[in-house]
Amino acid sequence: MKQTNPFYKSKKWINKRENVLRRDDYECRECKRYGKTTVATMVHHIFPLEHYPEYKLNSDNLISLCSKCHERMHDRITNEISEVGKRWQGRVEGALQGRQ
Repeated sequence: MKQTNPFYKSKKWINKRENVLRRDDYECRECKRYGKTTVATMVHHIFPLEHYPEYKLNSDNLISLCSKCHERMHDRITNEISEVGKRWQGRVEGALQGRQ
């Protein structure tokens, strides 16, 4: 069983998560791209925390998602980024690199 990173219990993350959900009007950004309104319950690291800790609190690297869309961002068995997840990475890559 995979252990949860202690970062997700930190006050900084809890506050950032709430700010991102509020920024996105508590709506799933992936569903919204297709004209659907779905309540977001998760905040997703587009570039994963495990591989890109420098982006862990960068708002450009965080999007609000419903649980269904969150599951589609990466393969839970291999932990590889899915094609949908890679498309999001392509969208935000420039913004992240410009802010380092």
